[in-house]
Amino acid sequence: MHSGSAAGIRIAVSHAGQARPAVAEIAATIAPTGLCFLLVFPHDGLDLAELAPALAERFPGIPVFGCTTAGQITPDGYEAGALLVIAFPRAHFHCASLLIQPLVPLSIEKITSEARRLEAQFRRTAGWKRLALTFADGLSKQEDLLAAILTAALPDMPVFGGSAGDGGAFRDTRVLHGGRFHECAALLLILETDHDFVGLGFDHFLPTDKQMVVTDAIPEERIVLELNGAPAAEEYARLVGCPVEALSPRVFAENPVLVRTNALYHVRAIGSVRDDFALAFLSAIDDGLVLTLGRGTEILRTLEDGLAVRDASGQPPDLILGFDCYLRRLEIEEKRMTEAASEIIARAGVVGFNTYGEQHCGVHVNQTFVGVAFFPPGERALH
Repeated sequence: MHSGSAAGIRIAVSHAGQARPAVAEIAATIAPTGLCFLLVFPHDGLDLAELAPALAERFPGIPVFGCTTAGQITPDGYEAGALLVIAFPRAHFHCASLLIQPLVPLSIEKITSEARRLEAQFRRTAGWKRLALTFADGLSKQEDLLAAILTAALPDMPVFGGSAGDGGAFRDTRVLHGGRFHECAALLLILETDHDFVGLGFDHFLPTDKQMVVTDAIPEERIVLELNGAPAAEEYARLVGCPVEALSPRVFAENPVLVRTNALYHVRAIGSVRDDFALAFLSAIDDGLVLTLGRGTEILRTLEDGLAVRDASGQPPDLILGFDCYLRRLEIEEKRMTEAASEIIARAGVVGFNTYGEQHCGVHVNQTFVGVAFFPPGERALH
């Protein structure tokens, strides 16, 4: 059991293997009084059918949101067997929520109107600032469009989010809303707070001079059949410099492909190789898209630099709510850097989860750390 607090935000962690004992441990640390809402990020070993009602029983009348994860980020750093609960106090936070379901098919008009209605009906508090969080089914293949829709529908507030995971299984991902875990769904939270905050978004890749053009794809399935007119896996392996049969999650994590948007490069991660030598991607892909092979830099140094956000007086944030890609964690584990990375994360005050994709600045990306750093009221954040 681990517990802690920052700026009135309460954090509790349980390593119990069963849902009800885990929630009981959480409830022993977090009192249900004075809370606005809870964010809950469980490990994939907990029974969701028991977890949701157990939370409702222990925290009656308190909205509980969250999603399944590909790992938790606790006050001790990276974990894989934890139930993480973050409690936001009513004195400093207000929230409004929307369950978006189903994601397939996805209705642009319906989501836009519902998101705008949610914001319009959410009473404003003078001097408080707003942001939005979104958690989506990480297997829906709809996060790209969803991120763009929500950013357009809510132009006056930043939108941050992460795609739900399930360890590394890629079988069943869900979001928590209204006392139930939902599949093929997404959750939108609009938060209002008297805290100052700043958004974070960074990766550790630089573009190389090796480029690929998508010459045959199935965009709705995020499948690339051909790159530069050749079978996709064979051409990617040639550019990376390894045999096609040696392609693996580690190779994909260390050699991502990048897409340029204006002056910025975003990672479009590869998930797997199909039997027909097609590549299955974890972000949007389309015919004619130009991809650039990425080159990794020092992941620990970029992690430390990226989390080094300070306020105007030079003080660190009270808490960073973090959404960190599962593929970043996989690379860190493969390089045996987990302990060092966890120390950096813990020192920076990060809590959150490992995702199957991240949403930031209206774009769905991979192999990126996205977060929100919260500062005490009255301080202005500078990076």
